Amino acid sequence: MRALIFTGPGQAEVREVPAPVAAPGQVIVDVERAGVCGTDVELFTGEMSYLHSGRSSYPLRPGHEWSGVVSGCGPGVDPGWAGRRVTGDTMIACGHCRRCLGGRHHVCAEMRELGIADGLPGALAEQLAFPAAYLHALPDTVDAGLGALVEPGGNAQRSVTAAALEPGERLLVLGTGTIGLLTAMIGRARGLDVHLLGRHPVFARFTRDLGFANMWTRDSLPDLPWDAVVDATNGAEMPGLAVDLVEPGRRVVYIGLSGTPSTVDTRDIVLKDVTAVGILGASSGLEEVVRSYAEGSVDPQPLVAATVGLDDVAGVLAGRRPAGAGPGPKILVDPRR
Repeated sequence: MRALIFTGPGQAEVREVPAPVAAPGQVIVDVERAGVCGTDVELFTGEMSYLHSGRSSYPLRPGHEWSGVVSGCGPGVDPGWAGRRVTGDTMIACGHCRRCLGGRHHVCAEMRELGIADGLPGALAEQLAFPAAYLHALPDTVDAGLGALVEPGGNAQRSVTAAALEPGERLLVLGTGTIGLLTAMIGRARGLDVHLLGRHPVFARFTRDLGFANMWTRDSLPDLPWDAVVDATNGAEMPGLAVDLVEPGRRVVYIGLSGTPSTVDTRDIVLKDVTAVGILGASSGLEEVVRSYAEGSVDPQPLVAATVGLDDVAGVLAGRRPAGAGPGPKILVDPRR
């Protein structure tokens, strides 16, 4: 089968590789769509911290946002999975440690990340071997493209939940990438007064088209009480800004990661009695976001700018926008092309 392989910093190629065989507890998925994510960009450029800590190494097959159809079941897997449309959790854990048994498998000490860390080849390929215990079935109303947006949606879902707001309260989302916009959509579906802060005024028209009238830049941001702030950016200065902006006694949620250490003055957190929450992964948000997509309360389809083939992914990762791409931030991949 064909698969995209990172062979070194800035180097990617489509290779013919052996098709996967389902081990005990695994299924084989025919991949219909996979998303290109900021993490994939960092793995491609060599900036991803895992490459420096030894958790990831080249050659590496990326792809952790995906959907597809189960085409085969390994020993010990319910054969009822065959033929079902699915997506899956990125965080694959041991299943028996104290953290896993306590519902925190996404921080298991032995946790592996599909398409990110060594040992679990990702979904930027025609087929994927995947543990059945981490599958999530997709209803008919969630098509392949929406299925590939479940993983980023799960991250956004967890971010909104962590903000702990009631309907009518004001949420400020820093960042207008895929996670930021999904956070805004999910917040709106929960009845929150959502505002977005972006880097460039050019995004204002797109966000207005998505139904968000309150789009600001740093210079235009109004002096309002922000009941919660979600930082979905990669700016090293933004975590500190989130603490500065949030109302005393409320919450800041960190889902974005900068390439360099961020500076937050903990005196500001203490003296404002702010709760700071970090979000790692989509795990506990996946089921709810599938329901939201299925019922139509959240529709992320406008975020998809283009769908490309495997041969086009290296160019996308290098910053080249596909010809005819729409204004959205997300590029999807059809590995069958």
